[in-house]
Amino acid sequence: MKRRPTTAGVKKKGRAAPVVPVPPRGRKEKIIVVMPAYNAEKTLERTLRDIPREWVDDIILTDDCSWDGTVALARRLGLKVFVHDRNRGYGANQKTCYSQALKMGGNIMIMVHPDHQYDPRVIPQLVRPLISGECDAVFGSRMLGGHPLEGGMPKWKYLANIFLTALENAVFYMYLTEYHSGLRAYSRRFLETVNFPVLSDDFVFDSEIIAQGVIHGMRIREIPIETRYFPEASQIGFARSAVYGLSILKTLVKFKLHKKGLLRFRMFNSRRA
Repeated sequence: MKRRPTTAGVKKKGRAAPVVPVPPRGRKEKIIVVMPAYNAEKTLERTLRDIPREWVDDIILTDDCSWDGTVALARRLGLKVFVHDRNRGYGANQKTCYSQALKMGGNIMIMVHPDHQYDPRVIPQLVRPLISGECDAVFGSRMLGGHPLEGGMPKWKYLANIFLTALENAVFYMYLTEYHSGLRAYSRRFLETVNFPVLSDDFVFDSEIIAQGVIHGMRIREIPIETRYFPEASQIGFARSAVYGLSILKTLVKFKLHKKGLLRFRMFNSRRA
């Protein structure tokens, strides 16, 4: 009996790339990749080449007022492009991505950074639990991947990640191995329930949307991933990371106060209310 063919990528640093499974027959869910972009001209094509197109129905890119040729290239490549008229921030970029994807009828939205730091060939593993209804969001975890430092992740960032993740687990009464990954997939139910438009326009958006999900009982799962750090990949420095860490602590305090009924915060209200 012949096996059904699968698509395998090239080897990276001595490891075989993940095998891309065949999509389930009769898939009804509309899967949209959203790409929050800022000066991604040098890496956009490489990222797109790694996206398993048979698993994706649409790709949209939101450009946060880049000064390079990201927008022109994205349009030449046939992507649906939305452009901010000024630099509004990483969180604001995601808000536009998700709002547009929902308008386009997306059932599953996958955030893929166009800087090629995260490997989009794991998209099948991200979306399978969502297609089967096992959860409402799936995050890629560098910690589960087991090689965060080998991929070039700075050690101070690795240690800070571990500390903040432990703190967030303690506050949320749940267990994730990482809260700070940029490779994520959300169900339509998740994004239509949480009030993501009122969240921060900055990097802390990623933690705030998780806090919202926890408040509303969203089910979150993880899959192992690996990342690569190189000059063209977008990164934030130590000072900006310190501000990000303090913003996460502020979010955790708000979560606790809201959960105990001591103070109410609009960010934790349902969009369906």
